[in-house]
Amino acid sequence: MSAEAISIAALLVMFLVGTVLPINIGILAFVATFVVGTSALGMTEDEIFAGFPVNLFVTIVGVTYLFSIARRNGTIDLLVTAGVRLVRGKVALIPWVLFVVASVLTAFGTFTPAAVAILAPIGMNFAFQHRLNPLMMGMMVISGAHAGAFSPIAVSGALVLDMVEDTSVSVSAPTLFFASFGFNLLLSALTFVLLHWRARARVPAGATGSTAAAEPAEPAEGTTTGVTWRQALTLVALLVLVVGALVFELQIGFLALAAGAVLALVDMKNQEKAVEGIGWSTILLVAGMMTYVAMLEHAGTIEMISEHAAGVGAPLVVALLLCFTVAVTSAFASSTAILTAIIPIAVPLLLASHLSPAGLIAALAISTTIVDVSPFSTNGALVLSNARGVDRQGFYRQVMSYTAGIVGLGPVLAWGTLVLVPWSF
Repeated sequence: MSAEAISIAALLVMFLVGTVLPINIGILAFVATFVVGTSALGMTEDEIFAGFPVNLFVTIVGVTYLFSIARRNGTIDLLVTAGVRLVRGKVALIPWVLFVVASVLTAFGTFTPAAVAILAPIGMNFAFQHRLNPLMMGMMVISGAHAGAFSPIAVSGALVLDMVEDTSVSVSAPTLFFASFGFNLLLSALTFVLLHWRARARVPAGATGSTAAAEPAEPAEGTTTGVTWRQALTLVALLVLVVGALVFELQIGFLALAAGAVLALVDMKNQEKAVEGIGWSTILLVAGMMTYVAMLEHAGTIEMISEHAAGVGAPLVVALLLCFTVAVTSAFASSTAILTAIIPIAVPLLLASHLSPAGLIAALAISTTIVDVSPFSTNGALVLSNARGVDRQGFYRQVMSYTAGIVGLGPVLAWGTLVLVPWSF
């Protein structure tokens, strides 16, 4: 068996094992990189470590550290509560407020599952209290989280932009962000129209529909209802992060670490716990997968796969097949891992065709993430587990039906709007 075939087989085994068993794919990727790299490719340890994504590592550590502090000092709760209170009797606006809050959280660096974990319980409680469709509420929370996930200071956005930056393909950060935001906004609008007036959750006897009952839980002990000076300082730090990264193009990770360090100095009591909030699991997954992908590039496997893909037919057809492939796979596996594997495969196709680089990259990013509504993903599971006043088995079937629709139509819409239509990105 050739070295290229061995590396592909190892990649498939990683996804299979990581999907079936509760083990981080990043660990498998590091092990596979060392075993395949040294035994099949004759690579040295220095050559293997050269593929480690240092820049992205610093970015994810910095951003998740800063938001861990923001979460612990109550700034995230402050933003969520401010958004929720905007509805004030306008029940129909509740899903849209949560959509906006979720998109803001992820756009500023919160992991998509973390944003969904914060908002799903609130949204499903609102759906229960106000007799709204719980499927609509849960799916709009997830779409909102996806809408902001590809900003340049978000983890997913930083991942894609960092991978593309090392190639001759050019994709602007605003294009990637607004393509994802617009697509998820459209998806949420369709979800709202189709599901809002359908049969709603059955509310048990004795439940009330008052707005007061739908408010979030009381603040935790030690918190205040106003804005503390630490929270105000955190909001300033987040603003500085955005301005520094977008206006002055400073390294996001170091900016976030600097902001986090300042906030830690004024809140020494919680700074050790803030370090625990760094997304080590995601860091391990991303670093392992990107190190493995770097080895695939060294072996020529990426180039070989791209040549075979190009031989399937017209570039437009290949692009559609790639969108479908990532959508189906990501519904059962890690979206982040899928992204790190598919983008290097798409780049040679872009270089050999007249397809829009930004359009295809955005379509792949969208196709990979929108299927996270699946109950087999963290986001879908959070919505499923937080639903109230529903028949669990019936609601599970609803989520599965919605997921099937997204997997079947989402890639086509993403491909049609971003790749087929000749936009001037």
